Amino acid sequence: MPFLGQDWRSPGWRWVKTEDGWKRCEPFSPALQDGNNQLNDISHTVIITGDDEKDVYSTEDCEFAAKKRKKDHFRNNTDSQCFYREKWIYVHKESTKERHGYCTLGEAFNRLDFSSAIQDIRRFNYVVKLLQLIAKSQLTSLSGAAQKNYFNILDKIVRKVMEDQYNPRLIKDLLQDLSSTLCILIRGVGKSVLVGNINIWICRLETILLWQQQLKNLQMNKQVNNGLTLSDLPLHMLNNILYRFSDGWDIITLGQVTPTLYMLSEDRQLWKKLCQYHFAEKQFCRHLIPSEKGHIDWKLMYFALQKYYPIKEQYGDTLHFCRHCSILFWKDTGHPCTASDPSTCLMPVSPQHFIDLFKF
Repeated sequence: MPFLGQDWRSPGWRWVKTEDGWKRCEPFSPALQDGNNQLNDISHTVIITGDDEKDVYSTEDCEFAAKKRKKDHFRNNTDSQCFYREKWIYVHKESTKERHGYCTLGEAFNRLDFSSAIQDIRRFNYVVKLLQLIAKSQLTSLSGAAQKNYFNILDKIVRKVMEDQYNPRLIKDLLQDLSSTLCILIRGVGKSVLVGNINIWICRLETILLWQQQLKNLQMNKQVNNGLTLSDLPLHMLNNILYRFSDGWDIITLGQVTPTLYMLSEDRQLWKKLCQYHFAEKQFCRHLIPSEKGHIDWKLMYFALQKYYPIKEQYGDTLHFCRHCSILFWKDTGHPCTASDPSTCLMPVSPQHFIDLFKF
């Protein structure tokens, strides 16, 4: 038999003591208060169904309808969604006497402050890479609240890129992987794995396609600066800057700025160092690409090896995991470690390792 009444165990009520006894107080927005007052003035409401049958609802039913409308209002308002902003979380994978349940990927994604992390240039690439990995394989494993938080953070990322024009190529790759995943889920499996109405996911996919079009039409603003520019630096300093890059696409992009940078970006020794940094010598032997002069084309070698082997990832700031306390935290925030030498327990967590921590 279904339970039709309001559950007295549900949280959220606030009681105020008055002269007539304890009364329940429900604070909400003035707009909803006015709507509720209008409903209170109506003694009854007549609703006509599709079969022309009339059902009369009492004032109590009208109050219940108003409460449901308030609940839907707050649920649909993304600004009212409150997620934890913790500096560190305890990662527990099984129930103990002290802790019940376990920490999931969605819970960790909600509790750690990724929304503010994207405002830090050191953590921006890290968060984007994490969202890209989740889009590829872990999107359906997130809870409904975590999925909503995922798209809220993604919306902030796109806005930041449109305003600051910072690293749009990275966001384009993220949106491409996410749109491909959603197309497969909506057309293939659909309601069996997606949380919520299928129309919501179709709207999200349309929003992603709109973002892709906006990024495609993004025009870089030309900065007017009368001071020293990158082109004014000596050749050896420009060369040192190129040697600090760990991504081949960044080298190619910088080489398109001026003819001098293009000449430096085509240096064989530069691409050889880049290949040696990311790949082992055994991997070179399997994919040798000689040039027309008989030399090894290290530039083509880099992009060929990139298709078969993962490259090393570099981030300004990453999450860290304490193996002694099982705590996940941002490095600069620290955590209450109980070990005698906390530095020996720390382990940097890459975006892929972050996901692997919550695989059971």
